[in-house]
Amino acid sequence: MITNKYPLFDPGRCVATPGAVEALERAKQSPLEFLRRHIRGDWGELPAPDQEENEIALEHGHRIFSAYYTRAGTRFWIITEADRSVTTLLLPEEY
Repeated sequence: MITNKYPLFDPGRCVATPGAVEALERAKQSPLEFLRRHIRGDWGELPAPDQEENEIALEHGHRIFSAYYTRAGTRFWIITEADRSVTTLLLPEEY
């Protein structure tokens, strides 16, 4: 896992699904907390092979995927599209 002080990529436009917004509000956490982690290479709760895929994606311009838990225990994802035009926060069931 790469964890940097500075962003590794531009996330583009950042959006969130209703479920992700509700989960973060319920946990009293800001989406920025997780977006900062995502763009700095902290992929959260991903298995090693998925983290390795993100490292490759950084080099080759593929989709970047992270998974996190709120303090309330809700799992959610952050996905940055391959063209870096948009980054979406969403619950797995909203995919």
